[in-house]
Amino acid sequence: MSKKERILIVSASIGTGHTQAARAIEEYWAAKNPDAIITHVDFLDTNSFSFDNLLKETYIKMIDVFPMLYDVIYRLSQGDKKGSAVQTALAWMLKRRMLKLINREQPDVVIFTHPFPCGAACILKRQNLIDVPLVAVITDFQVHQFWVYKQIDAYYVGTSGMVNELCEAGIAAHKITITGIPVRRSFFEHRLTTYKPSYPVKVLIMGGGLGLGCLETALQRLDEVSGIDELIVITGRNADLYEGLVTMSHSMRTPTTVYGYTLEVAKLMQEATLLVTKPGGLTCMEGVTVGVPMVFFSAIPGQEEGNATFFEQQGYARWARDIHNLDDVVTVLLNNPERLEQMSAQELTWQIDGAANIVLETKKLLNRR
Repeated sequence: MSKKERILIVSASIGTGHTQAARAIEEYWAAKNPDAIITHVDFLDTNSFSFDNLLKETYIKMIDVFPMLYDVIYRLSQGDKKGSAVQTALAWMLKRRMLKLINREQPDVVIFTHPFPCGAACILKRQNLIDVPLVAVITDFQVHQFWVYKQIDAYYVGTSGMVNELCEAGIAAHKITITGIPVRRSFFEHRLTTYKPSYPVKVLIMGGGLGLGCLETALQRLDEVSGIDELIVITGRNADLYEGLVTMSHSMRTPTTVYGYTLEVAKLMQEATLLVTKPGGLTCMEGVTVGVPMVFFSAIPGQEEGNATFFEQQGYARWARDIHNLDDVVTVLLNNPERLEQMSAQELTWQIDGAANIVLETKKLLNRR
């Protein structure tokens, strides 16, 4: 009997995008090889007082409350020397737990969808404490310094531009493959065949799995748009925001439905006339997979700005760079159904299945060993 594949997939619950990408890979691999032993670990999933939890909570709070400070730190950490110092410090702080995890699971390969745990594994490999292939799945459309390690055996990215960025950072081109970003099967199942602006007009609003990004303000602006018949809001795991928006919805002009964390995202996208969202890499790719036109708001400095720029340039979305102009951007699109149809048609030309490609390429990597 052939040896069962042991696959370790490591994400980090700073937002849900990294976790959803990991689940997409896990889901596809299990469907293709039910005998594989697949373990998915959220490396920062802890409620205890620890460095891991402090790191996670500080990161999230900075993005939500002090985005300009995050902007400064992001841009500073992109520099070679300063960025390397920060990423090395984080990796060293996390490496002991990573070593325990790898020793316990004894995987044939480790696939990372977040750079923090990936960095810890790279330090271990550099010290010859582990000898296992390390795979990096970058879930945004811009490369950050935190992903750059020579110990990574394979990089899976979304665009040719990212290949160039990694090569400029010193990564060998043969390690990099354009696979696309992994998206769960439900989004393919709800993919539109053709898009027609439907009536009543439904606008779906998302702020990522953490419910960040000025959702209250976005909702207020969209309530001013006369062409919207129904607003649907997803607040993710942000319970306080959910309660606040439910209360707020009672006094709004537009009928509004508020969801917390839901497994019906693909269905809600399919039924929406327009998706208004923060430009997280996974949310953007899910929207493109379904084929729903998008408008972006409250982009996090750095990677989400890179995502918004890429998708706007491709013709899939519009970016409301000032949230107070969000209603104007949405109004223009809703008054131009031909433009909405063009955006959806452009999205539906995207035929890349990231999860399928990543599983295929990783199997090739294992077969070469």
